[in-house]
Amino acid sequence: MNEIFSKYIIIGAGLSGLTSAFQLYKRGETDFTILESRDRVGGRICTHDGIDLGATWFQNHHEEVSSLLDELELQKFHQYSEGRSVLVYSTMAPEHYFQSDPNAPSAFRIAGGSKAIVEALATSFSKKIKMNTIVSGIAEIGSYLKIKTDRGVFKAEKVILTIPPKIATRLEFTPQLPEAVTRAMDATHTWMSNAIKVGLTFKTPFWRDKNLSGTLIGQVGSVTELYDHSNANDDHFALMGFVNEGLRDDSPEKRKKRILDYLIKYLGTEISDYMTYQEKDWSQDWNTSCEMIKSVYMSPAYGNPVFSKTYFNGKLIFSGAETSPKHGGYMDGAIYSGITSVEKVLK
Repeated sequence: MNEIFSKYIIIGAGLSGLTSAFQLYKRGETDFTILESRDRVGGRICTHDGIDLGATWFQNHHEEVSSLLDELELQKFHQYSEGRSVLVYSTMAPEHYFQSDPNAPSAFRIAGGSKAIVEALATSFSKKIKMNTIVSGIAEIGSYLKIKTDRGVFKAEKVILTIPPKIATRLEFTPQLPEAVTRAMDATHTWMSNAIKVGLTFKTPFWRDKNLSGTLIGQVGSVTELYDHSNANDDHFALMGFVNEGLRDDSPEKRKKRILDYLIKYLGTEISDYMTYQEKDWSQDWNTSCEMIKSVYMSPAYGNPVFSKTYFNGKLIFSGAETSPKHGGYMDGAIYSGITSVEKVLK
C-alpha cells in the first residue's frame, strides 16, 4: 500500500482543524492534508435545511468568532428574543411567562447557518480534505509521524490532532502517550456528546403573532430549551432546541409525539402545522460520542494544561474546542486552538 507524505497533516475537518488549515494556507504553507472521518466538513457544526443541529450561538466576548466572520466576510445577527418567553418549572403549576431584558447582550447566530463559517474556511483548500478516512493509529518513526487509516498510510513531519480527546483514546499511539495525557483524554467530556436537538420549520412565525419570543425553558417535560430559529433574512421560520435526554429510550415515533404534545401545550396548536421536523441525537454519532455517555449539566472543565504541550518530540499537537484554555467547549475555543496550534507547528 502506498504511503502518502504531507509536511503537515490535520486530523479532523471541524472548526478547529479548518481554522488551522486556513492559517497555514494564509502563510503560504500549502503542503498539508486534512483527514476527516465524516462525509462532510464541520464536525459538530451541522446545519441541515436551515436548522443548526450542532454549534449555534456565540456571544460578544467570543472575539475569535467575530474576527473570523469579518475576515471571511460573513454576517452575524442577533438571536430573536422579543416578546414573552415560557418557563415550565413544575407539572403541578401553570407555566410562567417572562421577558428578556432588552438592554442585556443577546446571543448571535451566523447568517446562513453555522455551516457557513466552515464552508467558507474550506473553500480555498477543499481538494486537500480526504473525507471518509478513519484514523486508527499514530506512530513516531524517526523524524516523521506515520498515520494509519482505513484508506492507507500517511506520513507527516507534524500532526495536528483535532478530534475530541475522549474520542482520540480510540487511536493507538506508538510509543504510548504519557499516562497523565491518556487520563486527561479519557476524563475530558465531549461537548454535545449527550445532546438531542430538535428543529421544526413553519410557513409563518405564529408565535410572534401571539407576542411569544419562541423561547421555552422546560425544567420538567419533553423539551428543556427551545428558541426562535428563523434565519437572518426573516424568510425561513423555525423553532429549534434541546430535547430531554429521558426521551432517548423512546421510539422515534413516541419521542416525536411527546415533543409535539409538549410544544402544543405551551405554544399552541399551530405547532401541528409544521412543514419539516428534524432530530439529531449526538449520542448516536460515532464521531462524537461513545458507548458510555455522561450527561453534564454544569459547564465541564476544558483546556487541561497537558493539551497545551506537544508530544512525540514536538511533532504531535492537540487542538480542538475541548483542549482550548480560552472559551473551551465553544466555537471561539475551537478557533483559538486552531490558531495557536499552527503557531506551535511553525516553531
